[in-house]
Amino acid sequence: MDAAAFWDRAAEAYARRRISDPGAYEAALARVKSRLRPEDRVLELGCGTGSTALRLAPCVATYVGTDLSGAMIAIAEEKRRTSAQGNLIFRQAGVARAAAPGEDVDAVLAFNLLHLLPDLAKGLGSMRDVLRPGGVFISKTPAIGEKWRYRPVVAAMRALGKLPAMSLLKVAQIDRAIAEAGFEILETDLLPPSLPSRFVVARKR
Repeated sequence: MDAAAFWDRAAEAYARRRISDPGAYEAALARVKSRLRPEDRVLELGCGTGSTALRLAPCVATYVGTDLSGAMIAIAEEKRRTSAQGNLIFRQAGVARAAAPGEDVDAVLAFNLLHLLPDLAKGLGSMRDVLRPGGVFISKTPAIGEKWRYRPVVAAMRALGKLPAMSLLKVAQIDRAIAEAGFEILETDLLPPSLPSRFVVARKR
């Protein structure tokens, strides 16, 4: 099953799922908001059902949320219509085609996405390319590779079709990949530290 089909099938359950660590989620949102400006044009990749986009869109001028899954985008669009958030757009697209031709943005956001990319370096390159010079890239990525006990669990769940293909990244790998893609890392944290989940703010060089 390809990634789009997996997330299409999972969309309804994903939309009902509660945030596992609300404190870490709110802390990350606050850190992201502190980096965004009212005049910014923002692109979020892998936006899922749009919950985070709806929280962040009021902080900026324009906000585009994209996801590979059409079912996820349909749920996000229904949320947008209910909220009447006028500066928010959702569209179905993978990372390489997330931006419209000729479009550049002030900030690219990628939450719980980098470990799902089949080619991390290529994906980060696409994110860098749509940023204006000096634009910011903000990501939060499960560093599953830091916990060896997760490996058999992930393998078993993938075999059962309960998880998509993913990379078991470590914190150092995430930081190195972002730096090697042409970003200057400005800020890092573990939100939450228990997984850990790597939070990174970087600037396009």
